[in-house]
Amino acid sequence: MHPHEELLHRFYQSFQRRDHAAMAACYHPEATFDDAAFALRGPEIGAMWRMLCERGKDLSLTYNHIRADATHGQAVWDARYTFSQTKRRVHNHITASFTFKDGKILTHHDQFDFWRWSRQALGPVGWLLGWSPFLRKKVRASAQQSLQQFQAFRGV
Repeated sequence: MHPHEELLHRFYQSFQRRDHAAMAACYHPEATFDDAAFALRGPEIGAMWRMLCERGKDLSLTYNHIRADATHGQAVWDARYTFSQTKRRVHNHITASFTFKDGKILTHHDQFDFWRWSRQALGPVGWLLGWSPFLRKKVRASAQQSLQQFQAFRGV
């Protein structure tokens, strides 16, 4: 097994345990993270995982299809949780892609069906507007604001 595959297994196993510190340790100091809700750099990534791990009381995670070589990696993972803002259950199916530097994650991009997610998390609003750039922008702004508040409260 390539060391980067081992790194990704360690990352997702830490996520399953909700060990945000171990997750953050998998990232290079210059790392970037991007998905439909966040666009983050460096220490912000660890703060996001800390927020999600601490707030996700009923979070469960499975992962598979880990592949990695010297430069690129990928994984498929599923998260099941209650979306805190609406108390609605969500099953999110995510495809992740990675690049590496110095044995750590340099770039991490998670991709998922935003409309599917929004229908589950937001109900009728997500059903009607989940396809729209407007809702995507609103969700991203809300997620960023939530992370900033979490960081200020926790002193992260």
